[in-house]
Amino acid sequence: MKRYYIIALLAFLGSSSVFAQSNATKKADKYFDRMEYVKSAEEYKEIVEDGDATPYVYHRLADSYYNLYNSKEAARYYSMYIDGASDASGEAYYRYAQMLKANGNYEESDAAMQAFASRSPQDQRAKAFKSNQNYLSDILNEQAKFSVERLSLNTDFIDFGGYEKDGKLYFVSARNKSRRNYGWNDQPTLDVYVSTREGEGFSSPELLEGEVNTKFNEGTVAITPDGNTMYFTRNDYLDGDYEEDEQGVGQLKLFRATLVNGEWDDIQSVPFNSSAYSTGHPALSADGKTLYFSSDMPGGMGQSDLYKVSVSEDGSLGEPQNLGAGINTEGRDSFPYIDEEGTLYFSSDGQLGIGGLDVFYAKAEGSSFGEVNNIGQPINSNGDDFAFTFSTSAKKGYVSSNRGGLAEDAQTANDNIYRVVQLQPIEELDIMVKVINAETGAPITQAEVLNYNENKSQLGKKQTDASGQAAFQGLRVDKAYSLQANATGYKSGLVQVSPEERGEVGVTIELTPIKPIVEEEEIVLNPILFDYDKADIRPKAALELDRLVGVMKKHPEMVIKVEAHTDKRGSASYNQQLSERRAKSTVDYVISQGIDKSRISWEAFGESKPKIECDNCSEEQYQENRRSVFKIIKK
Repeated sequence: MKRYYIIALLAFLGSSSVFAQSNATKKADKYFDRMEYVKSAEEYKEIVEDGDATPYVYHRLADSYYNLYNSKEAARYYSMYIDGASDASGEAYYRYAQMLKANGNYEESDAAMQAFASRSPQDQRAKAFKSNQNYLSDILNEQAKFSVERLSLNTDFIDFGGYEKDGKLYFVSARNKSRRNYGWNDQPTLDVYVSTREGEGFSSPELLEGEVNTKFNEGTVAITPDGNTMYFTRNDYLDGDYEEDEQGVGQLKLFRATLVNGEWDDIQSVPFNSSAYSTGHPALSADGKTLYFSSDMPGGMGQSDLYKVSVSEDGSLGEPQNLGAGINTEGRDSFPYIDEEGTLYFSSDGQLGIGGLDVFYAKAEGSSFGEVNNIGQPINSNGDDFAFTFSTSAKKGYVSSNRGGLAEDAQTANDNIYRVVQLQPIEELDIMVKVINAETGAPITQAEVLNYNENKSQLGKKQTDASGQAAFQGLRVDKAYSLQANATGYKSGLVQVSPEERGEVGVTIELTPIKPIVEEEEIVLNPILFDYDKADIRPKAALELDRLVGVMKKHPEMVIKVEAHTDKRGSASYNQQLSERRAKSTVDYVISQGIDKSRISWEAFGESKPKIECDNCSEEQYQENRRSVFKIIKK
C-alpha cells in the first residue's frame, strides 16, 4: 500500500505502451489504469493461462505484481516479458533486478543490472552500479549497528509509519474495517491511529481524534515542536470535494491540521499542492523551521524526489527546493526524516541497496547534506524498508517493512512497524582537505577536489574556499579514499586516506605549477598505466590526463592522437581488443572533461610495439608496456 503512497503517478511509469492494448486486455487494462492491481493481476493471469499472452500482457502482469510487492511472481513475468520483447525497456530490466534481489537471487540480479546499465548508460543508477559492483557484499558483510523487533500492535492489515512524539505513537493502518476496500491491494483505506506509551509498550491504538481521517487514504504525519500543528498526507480530498487529474488519478496532497481542544481540526491544504502531481511524506527539522517532503512535481530528477521548504514563524511556507542530485535519483526517493542533529534519513530504490526500498542517511553539511550511505542490515532487508524515524537521544526509533513476504493466500506483502534500537554508533569520517602551492605554500582557492573510493568511483566534488580548504563529511569508515586536487596552471595532486582513519582527518595536497609539457610532436606526460587485464582509468592516470586536458584547453587548435599498447601476456587477438578498450577509455575520459571529440582520436597496437623488449619480463617491465602515449597531430 505504501507503494501507492510513494507517489500515485508511478503506476504509469515503466508500463507498456497503450497502443499494445487490445479488446482481449480491455478489462485488465481498466483495472490497471485505475491502480486496482489485485484485480488487474487476476485478469492478466487469466489471459496467460488461456494461452493468449503477449509481451504487453507479461509486462503489465509483472508491473501489477511489482506494485503488490509479490516479488516471485513479478520476477517470473518480467523474465517472460524480456524474453519475448524485442525492445524491452531499461526500466523493466531495473525492476526485474530489484525483484530478483528481493528473492535473494543476487547473481541473476547483477546480470539484469548489467543489462539495464547497457540500455540506460546515462542513468545515475546505472553509473552507480557500474562504479561499485561489490556494493552488495559490502552491505551484507557489515556489522549490524541496530536491532529490530516487530511491534505487537501490528495486525493482519497494512500498518506503517511509526512516529513517536511526546509519549504518543502515531502510525497509519488499514485495520478500520468500516472503510471501503481500496482497489490497489483490496484492503480498507488507510487511517491515522495513535497509541500512548505505557512503559516499554503502548496502549491499544485508537483512531486519531478530529478531522484528519476520512473515507479516503491518509498517510504519515509530522508534528511541530510546540505540538500544535500536524502535517499529514491524504488523497486529494478537502471539504467534501475529491479532485482527480486529467487521467482520472486522485493525487496525494499535504495538509495541515491544528490541535483544537484535544482534536486535530481546521484542515488546510499547503500552497504548493496541485491536482497535477503528488506531494506527501512530511518531516520537520528539529527546530520546526524546515518542512521536508516527497513529490513528483515537474522539474524533478526521478520518479519521486525529496524537497524542503522554509516555515516562517507565522506558519507560512516558502518555495519548495529540490534536495539535488546528491540525494535524489531517477528512482523513487521518499519518506524523509530529520533527527535532532540534522541527519537526513530517507528511503530509495534508486540508490544501491539490498532489496526494494532501502533506508539511507546523509549527515548535515551546512545547508545541504554529505555523502549518502546505506544504513545496512537489519534495518534494511530484501523487502521494502521505509518510513524510518529515530531519536538520537533515546537511541531508538521505528522502521516499516514488508520483509515478512506474502502471508498464506495473500495477494500483497503486508507492511508492519518495527522498533529500532541502536546497538553501537555509526562511525563516520570527515576529511578536511587543504590545497597549497608546492613552491610557495600559499593556499590555492577555487581548486577542484575530487573524492574517489577504493573502487575508483567518484563520491564527491568540492571547490576550495579562500583559505584553500574543502571538506568531505559523513564518509564511511573502514574504507580507503583518494583525494585528487586540480587547479588551473598546476599539476594535479593526489593523497590517500587509509581505512584505519576515524573522526576528523586533515590532509594537505601540494600542487606544483605546470611547466610547458609540449615538446616537438609529443605531449610529454608520465605514462598512463593500466592494471593487468583492465582498461579502467586509475586515479593516478587521471592526474596525467587532467594535465593533457589543461594543455588542450590552453591550445584550442591542438589535435591529439592516443596510441594504446599492452604487454605480451595473452593471445595477440585478445591483446589487440584490450588495447582498443584502453584507447577508448582514455579518449572517453578526455572527452568527459570538456574536450570536443573531434580533437582526439586513437589507434590500438596490442602487443606489437612494446616499450621494453623482453622474454621473461619482470612485473615492472610488463607494467611499462601496458600504456597509452600521446601524439600531436595538429598544433
